Amino acid sequence: MQKLEKRGMTIMEFKTAAQQACYEKTVAMMKDLFGEMAMTRDDVPLIGLVMGSALVHVGVHPWGTDDAVICGRSYVVFGADITPDLMQYLLRKNDEMRFGAFGLDSDNDIFFEHSIVGSTCDKQELRASVMAVLSTADLHDDEILARWGGERAIDKAKKAAGS
Repeated sequence: MQKLEKRGMTIMEFKTAAQQACYEKTVAMMKDLFGEMAMTRDDVPLIGLVMGSALVHVGVHPWGTDDAVICGRSYVVFGADITPDLMQYLLRKNDEMRFGAFGLDSDNDIFFEHSIVGSTCDKQELRASVMAVLSTADLHDDEILARWGGERAIDKAKKAAGS
């Protein structure tokens, strides 16, 4: 395991050196692209970004021992009524997508996600991926909420923060 240290303390552990190198490269590109809006965490290799009503988490995950995957995921709606009609809506929307796809996590919360190869990623590809995830989540959250209920990710985050 690789460790990222700050002032002699381990703050983040990586499974491979490739994951750590990709994370460091990704943070630099995200900061260059989005400035202070790109927020890092000290404990896990994630970079967060808020735009409109969407939040995206850009995670860097190991892929074998010598590469990594950069995955942008935006939770769209929490707690929607998961019906066959909603499932058909999400699958039809997936058919229209150039980048990424809708999915459900183990709690049946709706997310939109897109992944790219870490070793070959450049700034333009990262920007296109992140913006596709953000804009798709922002575009569809209100419609899903209106038709199937639930709560937008940004509203849930604001509640959790006490706003």
